[in-house]
Amino acid sequence: MRFGYGTNGFANHRLGDALRVLADLGYDGVALTLDHQHLDPFGPDLARRVAGVAADLDSLGLAVVVETGARFLLDPWRKHSPTFLDPGRARRVEFLTRAVAIAADLGAEAVSFWSGNRPAELATEEAWEYLVDGCAEVLKAADEHDVKLGFEPEPGMLVEDLDGYFALSRRLGDPERFGLTLDIGHCRCNESASVPECVRRALPRLVNVQIDDMRRGTHEHLEFGRGEIDFPPVLAALAPYSGLVAVELPRDSHAAPRIARESLEFLRKAVPA
Repeated sequence: MRFGYGTNGFANHRLGDALRVLADLGYDGVALTLDHQHLDPFGPDLARRVAGVAADLDSLGLAVVVETGARFLLDPWRKHSPTFLDPGRARRVEFLTRAVAIAADLGAEAVSFWSGNRPAELATEEAWEYLVDGCAEVLKAADEHDVKLGFEPEPGMLVEDLDGYFALSRRLGDPERFGLTLDIGHCRCNESASVPECVRRALPRLVNVQIDDMRRGTHEHLEFGRGEIDFPPVLAALAPYSGLVAVELPRDSHAAPRIARESLEFLRKAVPA
């Protein structure tokens, strides 16, 4: 099993420094959140900077997936806005198509993204239409660049669980390239099935895994052992999956090296013999 760590948990580090720390700790890869301080997709000299990151990843032996959940990258006033469901949604589509191109240049295993929250004034079916149209545009870019997509169900968003993901995939025609990002903590937070059952259901479409601890009904990413998840059965269920399993602790940058070290130690011990 290959473990990675999310750069959104290293927000106080330069990207190059974060990559070196993770490689030194023994991680196999990185979940790279495109953000203003980490490979800003709208900054100058993008091609040169992408090439530099690709060279760093190669020299350090790190695999990569591209994450797109930066909080204020597109709007300095509103976190995660605009989404597929907001006015100005074309900005989200532009960002994601740019992320797909960056992922291709990095040799990334997948690009991960989510739906966004439905505004109160937007009817549910209209929201679904906007989401399907936006995802179709991102799929065109993914086809052009030969990049896998991992759509993530996110608690509280329009698509918040596995049922929602499969419904969205059907509306898109179940394209092979439209894979699934599964956050293990989210399975405990808001899925009715057990976490291992969620993993087994997800496996046929799984292209990206985020891992963290969580409690039922509370969307808070916790360090391992601070939530309610029993991890050995989860990791056993993940055994057929060959992609990255990346630690997702976006609010713990204040102690990133320590938490990254302890997380890897925990996961290695939790893998069934």
